[in-house]
Amino acid sequence: MIASAVRLFAFAAAFAAAGISQAPAQEMDLREVMGFGPFFRSGSSGVSPVPRERVHFMGNYAPGTIVISTSERRLYLVGADGTALRYGIGVGRDGFRWAGTHRITAKKEWPSWTPPAQMLRRRPDLPRHMAGGEDNPLGARAMYLGSTLYRIHGSNEPETIGQAVSSGCFRMTNEDVKDLYERVRVGTKVVVKN
Repeated sequence: MIASAVRLFAFAAAFAAAGISQAPAQEMDLREVMGFGPFFRSGSSGVSPVPRERVHFMGNYAPGTIVISTSERRLYLVGADGTALRYGIGVGRDGFRWAGTHRITAKKEWPSWTPPAQMLRRRPDLPRHMAGGEDNPLGARAMYLGSTLYRIHGSNEPETIGQAVSSGCFRMTNEDVKDLYERVRVGTKVVVKN
């Protein structure tokens, strides 16, 4: 993150020395120029605008259960001591939120991504497949929920945490999704509440 800030400062200084406004240097994304739009962003996970923290948690859930509150835009990993680890998440935008109970059926590091047919109908400009890596919208880790198309996954857009922006998946910063990934296993119960 420090390296990115240094690069941004160097670019801004170069633009300033050339008499060019700094705003275009900070806002322009080459992929937008190339026609990909703002969907793809590369780079490090960044820092979540919603810090991970241990909180008191009331509820009748077994330790190790994941409880997602889409209205709060938070994910809770229930502990054994009346607390939970709370993470900030990005949730589905209007028309894409859902509720239910599933289990984690698979976990993948740096997963590849194939947009589902429904998404391709809405966004025909998307690639048909992307290999895993920093440019991939699933980020560093993904945990697949039952037989649904939905996942808890990383994101290379930390500014979307706490927002309603996805097509139904739950986004976390890459740093947070790596932390959660190490704490849960295949078979973990996931309760999604609106």
